[in-house]
Amino acid sequence: MAIGDADSFVKWSASLLDAVPGIRRHMLLVRTPLTVSREQEHMALAGTSFGGESVTRLGFDEVRGWLQGHLPDVVVLAGRGHFVRLIARVIDRLPQRPVVVSGLPGMSIPALRGALEYRRESDLLVLHSHREIRAFEALADRLGIVVPTALATLPYARTASTASALSRSRAGAVDAVGSGASDRDQRMPRGGLAVAERERRGTDLIFAAQALVPAERHEREALVDILRRAAAARPNRRVVVKLRSRPGEAETHLERDAYAELLANRPANLVFSYEPMALALSRAEGLVTVSSTAAVEAIARGIPVIALSTFGVEKSLLNTVFVGSGLLGDADDVVARRFRHPEADWMHDNYFHAPHESDWWSRVQELVTLRRGGALPAKVVPTGRGGALRAAWHRKSVLGSEDRSVAGTLALGIGAPLVDGILGMRRARGRAGEDTWADITTDYTLEPRPQKDPVRR
Repeated sequence: MAIGDADSFVKWSASLLDAVPGIRRHMLLVRTPLTVSREQEHMALAGTSFGGESVTRLGFDEVRGWLQGHLPDVVVLAGRGHFVRLIARVIDRLPQRPVVVSGLPGMSIPALRGALEYRRESDLLVLHSHREIRAFEALADRLGIVVPTALATLPYARTASTASALSRSRAGAVDAVGSGASDRDQRMPRGGLAVAERERRGTDLIFAAQALVPAERHEREALVDILRRAAAARPNRRVVVKLRSRPGEAETHLERDAYAELLANRPANLVFSYEPMALALSRAEGLVTVSSTAAVEAIARGIPVIALSTFGVEKSLLNTVFVGSGLLGDADDVVARRFRHPEADWMHDNYFHAPHESDWWSRVQELVTLRRGGALPAKVVPTGRGGALRAAWHRKSVLGSEDRSVAGTLALGIGAPLVDGILGMRRARGRAGEDTWADITTDYTLEPRPQKDPVRR
């Protein structure tokens, strides 16, 4: 079963478990300020076997009783780091605990300390590329942490012909070199689905918006200007800004300077979309993003991509994963719609490995065997510095108004000003190159300020 709240994690965990044959599946949606709305739930679970009686919504205080009543073999903790740690504390105190699996819902390069620290007590950390495995294992070595990792195919990279497209891409690249084809042709993946997608490709330029990057208002205004220019250059073709949530709906990350506000006045062919990404891509000529996992979904369908490098290529933009991909492009490339296909070697190392290389489920089965034999090691998630007050702050920061405890209210009053001050200092250091915004938002030493419901993240 999976336990989640925010939209991206619900979509990821449902797709991950749906690909495993012969198991009983269930999804627990815990009420937090970020829990998916009914419409978001429908979109996140679309195309999977989850729905109806296989989804349960409940409060945090009901989780322990539900687990004791159903005794699942495996629990996938699908949420932000502090959500994972809060639920893990409940699981670790069960008389018969399940195998605990955790992971991240998209591309996870660069490997961030917070992402690892919050999940360090998991029995298995699921990652989605050979590059991620190397990066997180190297990080764990530097931090002195032991976290077993395993490889899975990113759900959005799964298509019927992904393996075929990859193998033929490699062969096609060799053929293209021998025949004098252009560099662009050499990067173009070949194979069943990719060819079919190109033959029926639409005309939309899809921009996959992100809440965290770029972070500064002037950068987001510059990005809006690029989209306006692209719309003006082809007035008979749409530029579609694909947003994750409607106004008032929760999202995984807090968005400042939303595109819906920055594009209040826009040309007729520059439009917003709240539909599932798969549906938007069905009408796409190409996809533009800074660092969204939607790029992987597009590549899997044979749709070309521009990974926008206008604001740089660096850890804080979460786009270093595209180095060597052949996908990086600037504003002029977007306006001219000069989309790219990825290099074959990059694909194999980044999310498009062959299916037989994924070992996460065989690793889970080994852990289940230990559990059923009573040999699964016990785990206790530490409270950390601050004792009971920190634990109350942690709970309040995750649950928001769902936590009505006196201790949580007291911890919020004491902790919020302190956290604001520390975050301000860290942002300043980040501008000086000592830290990055990505580190700040996932740093295990700080939980985020609780949000009022509803909140857009």
